[in-house]
Amino acid sequence: MRGFIDETRIEVFSGNGGPGAVSFRREKYVDKGGPDGGDGGKGGDVVFRVKRNLKTFSHLNSKHTFKAKNGEQGMGKKRHGANGSDVIIEVPPGTIIRDYSSKEIIEDFSDLEEKDFVFLVGGRGGQGNWHFRSARRQLPRFAQPGEEGEYKELLLELNLIADLGFVGFPNAGKSSLLKMLTNADPEIAAYAFTTKIPNLGVMKIHDKDIVLADIPGIIEGAHIGTGLGIRFLKHIARTAALVFMVDLSNPDFLTHYDKLLFEVGEFQSELLKKPRLLIATKLDVEGTEDNLNLLKEKYSDLDIVPISVFARTGLDILKDKFFELSHK
Repeated sequence: MRGFIDETRIEVFSGNGGPGAVSFRREKYVDKGGPDGGDGGKGGDVVFRVKRNLKTFSHLNSKHTFKAKNGEQGMGKKRHGANGSDVIIEVPPGTIIRDYSSKEIIEDFSDLEEKDFVFLVGGRGGQGNWHFRSARRQLPRFAQPGEEGEYKELLLELNLIADLGFVGFPNAGKSSLLKMLTNADPEIAAYAFTTKIPNLGVMKIHDKDIVLADIPGIIEGAHIGTGLGIRFLKHIARTAALVFMVDLSNPDFLTHYDKLLFEVGEFQSELLKKPRLLIATKLDVEGTEDNLNLLKEKYSDLDIVPISVFARTGLDILKDKFFELSHK
């Protein structure tokens, strides 16, 4: 996911229908045979294909124009022109297709199902001249042109789909936890904003796959675009539940949960209605036991799970909590 791209503009064209043929039978001893011009082929469609193995639009970054093939012209002996081939645009689950000008939503792939969506249908092929024969017009010297295809300018947006979304300030331990619990391999270091792109991982527990999303750390003002801001806050919008993480070793740890709630709520108030869990991280650091007690006193009504990824403390309990949370 090094080239993470969650928004891109594209132009799409369905194919033109092929023209019908003007043709006449060539028979021995017959000077002018009847019409036998075949129909033109149908133009190709524009098809979006949802692929679960895709997580970003990076594969579309170098190409922004997609054209289906035109149908071929009809032929003599009533032979049908070949249909134009479709253009297939592969996108990840969570893709939203918008009209580029109006920003109106055209389609929203809001689940993990793999599917094909025919967006623009190719033009119909024109009829050959044999369709236009009649008693009064036995040798029609015209045929239909094919219908033109359609054009659209689109904006593709991506909202990641995960069961649980990690929410925390930079260096709160989100990436380390994701790496420990799943098969993900995010970049990890002891400085802020190590995570610059969202990372997904799959945790397996009790025969269930739980998709976890680690988004770049939130800072104050994120809801108005400060730091990495709104661009990545949107990726927790589709999670089933939110996992807030507070670094017990940070001097301001007692204020972090309230600040995180504020940023999330200001971005989208509906997110605060989701089930949530509060994790206290870095329990292995000296002095954090006392900080944990202070956190529990302040939020006595919350279920707080203390963990240390380094010492592997509390992880089994946390996995069970994640399992419960994903079922709410």
